[in-house]
Amino acid sequence: MKNVKTIALATALTATMAAPTFAADRSDLRGGDYGWMQFNAMYAVNELPRDGSTDNGHDYLEMEFGGRAGIVDLYGYVDVFNLTNRDYGDKGAGKGNSKIFMKFAPRFSIDAMTGWDLSVGPIQEVYFSTLFNWDDRVGEGVNSTFWGLGADVMVPWLGKTGMNLYGYYDLNNKEWNGYQFSMNWFKPVVNFDNGTFIAFQGYVDYQFGADAVDDEFVPTTSSGGAAYFGLHWHSDNYALGYGLKGYNDVYLLKDDGGIVGLETTGFAHYFTATYKF
Repeated sequence: MKNVKTIALATALTATMAAPTFAADRSDLRGGDYGWMQFNAMYAVNELPRDGSTDNGHDYLEMEFGGRAGIVDLYGYVDVFNLTNRDYGDKGAGKGNSKIFMKFAPRFSIDAMTGWDLSVGPIQEVYFSTLFNWDDRVGEGVNSTFWGLGADVMVPWLGKTGMNLYGYYDLNNKEWNGYQFSMNWFKPVVNFDNGTFIAFQGYVDYQFGADAVDDEFVPTTSSGGAAYFGLHWHSDNYALGYGLKGYNDVYLLKDDGGIVGLETTGFAHYFTATYKF
């Protein structure tokens, strides 16, 4: 299927680099170029973190994109929350919350830049990996960056999987604060005679080694993260999916901690309808 390249554009893993060899043929850096884009109409239920006053159910539209061009492998998305402008959940109208969130994750092939073949064992290609998270609240919103190494890795049963090990830099506070390990995958598990299929797809983002802060209102922890496990039906032009997302002190916010008492550990449900370009 041509859209299997939608493969969530997995992105990168901590690489233990073998001694470089010069076996890789990098003479045609543009030979494998491709791009993709899709729009996802989504609804989230019990999304975390939340204060417990609502179920945090909300609709949103996601423009997801990615591809490969020369040395650059790219994945990203832009979310626009609460399209119906209803007053409910943490994205309710008039609450002063973020309306837009963006993730931008370019990685740069070290193999392609140097002409070396850094593949070894299950590691297929090695990258310098970056990740940027932003929202629309200038000066006080999400403004974080991640910098590290990555690779495409063949994992038993899952197949080609991206993994990253990043250092985390907070642009608001102008400081480094711990690390993040990320991995994602896209595994077709059921194929139908008409060419459509069901894929098991998801990701893990886990932060660790951060400085915990015993804030009176919203204390933080040294580790935490989230994992998404989805089953999505795909055709060439459409997809429908359900995902279960588990959280543990997500965004390093201590579960039920401090005066605010945010709930940051638990589960949420995501429903998705996709149109592919």
